Amino acid sequence: MTESDALAVRMFWQPLGLPGLFDVHTHFLPPNIERRVWAQFDDAGPKIGRPWPIRYRQAAADRVDLLRRFGVRRFSSLPYSHKPGIAAHLNDWARGFASDVTESIWSATFYPEPEAAAYVEALVADGVEVFKVHVQVGEFRLDDPLLDPVWGTLADAGIPVVIHASAAPVGNAFTGPEPLERVLDRHPRLTVIVAHLGAPDYLAFCDLAARFERVHLDTTMVFTDFWEASYPAGLTARLRDLQDRVLLGSDFPTIPYPYAHQLEGLARLDLGDEWLRDVCWHNGHRLFGMRR
Repeated sequence: MTESDALAVRMFWQPLGLPGLFDVHTHFLPPNIERRVWAQFDDAGPKIGRPWPIRYRQAAADRVDLLRRFGVRRFSSLPYSHKPGIAAHLNDWARGFASDVTESIWSATFYPEPEAAAYVEALVADGVEVFKVHVQVGEFRLDDPLLDPVWGTLADAGIPVVIHASAAPVGNAFTGPEPLERVLDRHPRLTVIVAHLGAPDYLAFCDLAARFERVHLDTTMVFTDFWEASYPAGLTARLRDLQDRVLLGSDFPTIPYPYAHQLEGLARLDLGDEWLRDVCWHNGHRLFGMRR
């Protein structure tokens, strides 16, 4: 399976003349937490809402090797805190992962807790490259007052934060574009990557990207057969207009189809090879660069 998967991925990016792929949305977690997350997918838990078979269940080292065989030149680990008091453990583990895996985008997370401002500031000073927050899982307000100094630190430093604010796969009181809009109104220079194109509120999140110059959108799982049967009219045109702000994301390894399937979905949009080159490599490279 894995060798045919790798061949299909390489056959996508090589004809585009790219050096590989730049995937800003992949996950590597501490093994004990990863097992619990995968169990939620296996059980189609309340935040998953549907059967979701995980295709890539190999050990972490084998998954790193597989991404390398795919030709993914940079990828993230994106831990995310689901409750207070866990961010430090996740961040320590992710620091070690980034040290061991040269292609890794050094990732970290935070949660609305009194210590957040201090540990985020320390991580930024140490050179962390990206943060991840997941309000659909963590059930917290993006505009919680405890996070205001965090957003200020990240806006000043220009460190991107991947935000799962979308109501997919199952929405709750904390998802949707409005909380993020309130944060951006207060911190308009914040560098944001909206996960899953903000599904299902695609156009509203596109509006935020058009209004705030540092807001980006990632393609994670969108335009696959697994995701949605239809999309709002005008979405493709909006993605063409936002060509320099759309980034490849995959959600590897917790995807229920071959990695190449999402790439094929992006190609089916028929936005042209230059759009694919920007999305699959140039935009990510411009935002993060390569590890020295």
